[in-house]
Amino acid sequence: MKSQRPGRVRIVAGSMRGRRIAVPEAPGLRPTSQMVREAVFDVLGPVEGLTVLDLFAGTGALGLEAISRGAQLCVFVETDVAVARTLRRNILDMGCGDLCRVIVSGYREAARRLVERGETFDLLFVDPPYRMLPEVEVALTPLISALVSGDGLVVIEGARGYRTTHVGLVVFERDYGDTRITMVKAKRSDS
Repeated sequence: MKSQRPGRVRIVAGSMRGRRIAVPEAPGLRPTSQMVREAVFDVLGPVEGLTVLDLFAGTGALGLEAISRGAQLCVFVETDVAVARTLRRNILDMGCGDLCRVIVSGYREAARRLVERGETFDLLFVDPPYRMLPEVEVALTPLISALVSGDGLVVIEGARGYRTTHVGLVVFERDYGDTRITMVKAKRSDS
């Protein structure tokens, strides 16, 4: 999917509907398109009161969309310091700093730390650079049951036609242009 130009990403719905999200010029940064975000949240339904982990946050488009629609907390993980700076600015500009936390770290280290602290989430967004997705799936699979609450979902964004194999039971899968969205019920270690 083509990258959107800086300043062109908007929140689709909720309390921050129509507000712009700043997009820094960064190699490989690919904000989730408005069409895909709208489709994801249409399938998810109400997210009021949910806790969210946006593991490859970038601009924060997915997590901020969830906050706008009533999620109670979003933890954003971003490895690039400059992109994380823009993400923090987006959070402050939206006035939702009390509902958001940014961790500047690689996804593996951040996921391990969150598990060690016993933090769980109702919704986990996984949107890495598409070429990394097989590696990310393998690395996250052992941690998913500790990161995602019992009835939580993992939303994976990948290249058109990508098939997830490790994370859990696929409950939704559809292509939107060059993007495939897969929603998964996490494999439970206690089942």
